[in-house]
Amino acid sequence: MTRYIIILIPPVLFLALTNTSLNAQNIWGFKDSRVGDQLKFEEQLAEKLQSETFAEHLYELTKKPHIAGTENSARVIEYIAETMENAGLKVKLHPYDVLLGEPGEINITIEGDRPIRLQNKENEFEEDPWSSHPDLTHGWNAYSASGKVTAEVVYVNYGRMEDFEELKEMGIDLSGKLALARYGGNFRGFKAKYAEEAGAAGLIIFTDPHDSGFKRGEVYPDGRYNDESAIQRGSLLTLEYYGDPLTPFEPALPLDHPDSPERLDIEDTDLPRIPVAPIGYGAAEKMLERMTGDPAPDPWQGGLDLTYAIEGGSDLIVTLEVNQPLEIKRIKNITGKITGSEHPDEWIILGCHHDAWTFGSADPNSGTAMLLTLIEGLSEMMQDGWQPRRSLIFAHWDAEEFGLIGASEWVEHHLEALMDKTVMYLNADMSVTGPNFRAASTPSLHSAIMEASTAVIHPDTQLTLYDYWLGDGDRQEPGIGRLGSGSDFVPFIHRAGIPSAQISMSGRVPVYHSNFDNLHFYETFIDPDYKYGPTLAHYYGVLSTRFANADVLPFDPVRTAAALKGMEEELAEIAGEEIFDNSNFGELINLFGETGGYYHSVLRDFTSGNHTPPNLAAVNRILLQMERNFIVEEGLEFRPWLRNLAVSPDPFRGYAAWALPLYRYSIEKDLLDDVVHMHQVHQIHTEMLMGHVRDISALIDLLLQ
Repeated sequence: MTRYIIILIPPVLFLALTNTSLNAQNIWGFKDSRVGDQLKFEEQLAEKLQSETFAEHLYELTKKPHIAGTENSARVIEYIAETMENAGLKVKLHPYDVLLGEPGEINITIEGDRPIRLQNKENEFEEDPWSSHPDLTHGWNAYSASGKVTAEVVYVNYGRMEDFEELKEMGIDLSGKLALARYGGNFRGFKAKYAEEAGAAGLIIFTDPHDSGFKRGEVYPDGRYNDESAIQRGSLLTLEYYGDPLTPFEPALPLDHPDSPERLDIEDTDLPRIPVAPIGYGAAEKMLERMTGDPAPDPWQGGLDLTYAIEGGSDLIVTLEVNQPLEIKRIKNITGKITGSEHPDEWIILGCHHDAWTFGSADPNSGTAMLLTLIEGLSEMMQDGWQPRRSLIFAHWDAEEFGLIGASEWVEHHLEALMDKTVMYLNADMSVTGPNFRAASTPSLHSAIMEASTAVIHPDTQLTLYDYWLGDGDRQEPGIGRLGSGSDFVPFIHRAGIPSAQISMSGRVPVYHSNFDNLHFYETFIDPDYKYGPTLAHYYGVLSTRFANADVLPFDPVRTAAALKGMEEELAEIAGEEIFDNSNFGELINLFGETGGYYHSVLRDFTSGNHTPPNLAAVNRILLQMERNFIVEEGLEFRPWLRNLAVSPDPFRGYAAWALPLYRYSIEKDLLDDVVHMHQVHQIHTEMLMGHVRDISALIDLLLQ
């Protein structure tokens, strides 16, 4: 096998191999003789995906607020299950009993001779009949501690680690104070974590108009940006693991299940110990205008027409009172399966969560409605005799908003089977919010994602999605982002090592997690004609069925090698020094890319010729498992629930992706001079890269038989 490793490819060609041919008449991984059938299927599918279908599903899903664990959420679950059953899918419910919070009661008051109770629920507007729905709640942050704090106020900018470090350098003591932070810069849970670590007794978070209010454009309901009352709800979980807080590393099977795990006591978890609540910028202004301390640094100044001060002084006393019940509740994921005709145990999974903080018309249920539209389109194709060669599984996750709980529990529950059988995972959370085609994914999917975008027409133009995505600039190809955190792809890519993607038709949704994320906002500012949903459904159908029907799974190892090369350069720049000198990392990446380039050539010969290797199933088995080379069994040292060596969520900010996280952690923690530690890091990555090279060499051998 290793005889193919030594074939050298010039560096220029190595780079060129990352640009696989984007010809709509050729499909990577398909024998030329089978391309026509797939393209015909894709054209027929497009005709079955209608705006009226998408609009109907979105209405039914989002006509009531549906927080996880509530009666309204149960209605949504029933609707999704019934829709998939009617479409002919094999439907299954997956219950888990997990710890969830409830809105409870929140009071925020500026004390004084005439106390001022601050608004913590959105305005109601005649233009928006949904804004007065009786099931809407005040703003709240899930997993806040319950408690009452009366204290002075300290403004902490975005509440990032570096903001609290700067406050310390200024000599500002937060002990016993109320911290006031604006949204942005990091995950809200880290704002609470760092405030608590700094000694604050409580935290209030607001959306600043500089970031998504009147400084950006017209405010709701006249425009899409936040008015002074809009409040971003959201979870505060920053545990060392994802999913249910009480069952780390284990599925939270129902309490009456014979294998239900022993649960932690709430006191033994790392949930926030201080009360936290969100408000709009109108309420925040009432505090900020009364603050009398020294002006905040220029970068800390926001969009309100006042000078932001660091300290409120003794004349500004604010009471924050939070009463948030926490209890174990039943949640349910729903899956629907279209069984493959030839390879039923090779799974392409498409998913989106179904729970929402309010109505969820954009987040998440534009994605849910898109998937249901696709399901019904595929159902019509099945009635005409079509069946995918591999299985398609449609998954609808519960309690994502609380901390990716439903998907994480399901992956923990079925981890071995998922790692053994799953080809890829496509995540559709909040995926239909505007005209802009966007993608973030595992690098091995980049070529397939771009190629599929050449087969779908953008509804606003006669351009393909690819050409619209590429734009009028001088880029050679569109950019595809990395997956960090923030949605249900996390357990698939970061724990199970499954190639994953988040793909969307996107636009600005400043009212994210507010009571204004409803059908009025959607129809007024996102898509009055409901045309983007069917377009994205067509794209998801094209991409998923190309993997389902391909002769050879269309992963691209050259893209993976190129991405790793870019990560190597990126980390050297962050470190300010060459951190790979004492390893063979660079040499192995080059070998990885060169071997992958030869695999490209061999695969092209196979797809264009008449020869079929006797062990094609073995080829696809290797390709299906190749991404698992990134998985380190014991987990990453700074967060063992995460196991992917290529990428991880930023453990200090939350949403962003870290490249080569063990190296990045070594930089952040000043471990580069620790010889023993760095030797271990280098060795782990050497084994990972050699695993890739061995796999590609085996692929070449098998295709040439």
